[in-house]
Amino acid sequence: MTALTVIILAKNEARHIERAIASIKAVATDILVVDSGSTDDTVARATQAGARVLDHAWTNYATQFNWALDQIKGHAGWVLRLDADEIVTPHLLAEIRSGLPDVAGITVRRSMCFMGQPVRHGGMFPIRVLRLFRNGMGRCETRWMDEHIIVDGPLIAFAGQIIDDNRNSLDWWTTKHNSYASREVIDILNQELGFLPQDALTAKDTGRQAAIKRFIKEKLYARMPLGARAAVYFLYRYVVRGGFLDGRQARAFHVLQGFWYRYLVDTKLAEVRHYMTQTGADPVTAIADILNVNVGIPLILNQEKSA
Repeated sequence: MTALTVIILAKNEARHIERAIASIKAVATDILVVDSGSTDDTVARATQAGARVLDHAWTNYATQFNWALDQIKGHAGWVLRLDADEIVTPHLLAEIRSGLPDVAGITVRRSMCFMGQPVRHGGMFPIRVLRLFRNGMGRCETRWMDEHIIVDGPLIAFAGQIIDDNRNSLDWWTTKHNSYASREVIDILNQELGFLPQDALTAKDTGRQAAIKRFIKEKLYARMPLGARAAVYFLYRYVVRGGFLDGRQARAFHVLQGFWYRYLVDTKLAEVRHYMTQTGADPVTAIADILNVNVGIPLILNQEKSA
């Protein structure tokens, strides 16, 4: 069987880490968990489950994942990106076990459960994501949010799925998405002002569905009025695409992720823009002062890589 390294980024994932490892262990040659300062027993659980654990300080997902790739540079075989709260389905496991073809990368389907309930409607899931790729032929694009793996070479699609099934509390979810909103504001401002390096995403690099989604988000959604676009998107997803047909917990996901989160992004974006107008601050300073995020570190790292 082809060598397969599974990379899992983790921090305080004791609730999920063993489940994620168990779901892929049967076909993995190496499971690398990169921990960023867990204060629970994530590291102990991951080690006991058979993973190799490294520690590295967190900047953002792209920086962390690419650092993990650097630790296996030159290793033969394939890489699978798996989040700590995700599981690989038996169908996908069987496809991997049957042999990985002579391509650069493989897209898989990704579905989601919210508060234990599958999200089936709203045009959200399953979506296609590039998660399997030949080591040395793929890398995570330089973004703060909604980052994708990009590869150099042809892609094919598997039918199997990865399922996101986070079992943390709703309070944890809202706190995390508050952080996500700040990260998304950084990417929006960077798209407008170009103060950080950013990779161009194409269907050839990461798959057609991801490229289309990015185009709609950056070329169509981005041109709509702040705030109003969150309402339009929610109505499209909840009414037109049938999100209201989901169960109670999944309906809550559509409201929270489809409206509350999108409105939060717009409100934070307006706040940073206002601060820049009022004070004359540059975007890096405004982001630090308003969102409490230091983007200078990854900027320096990226400049070093391109030098």
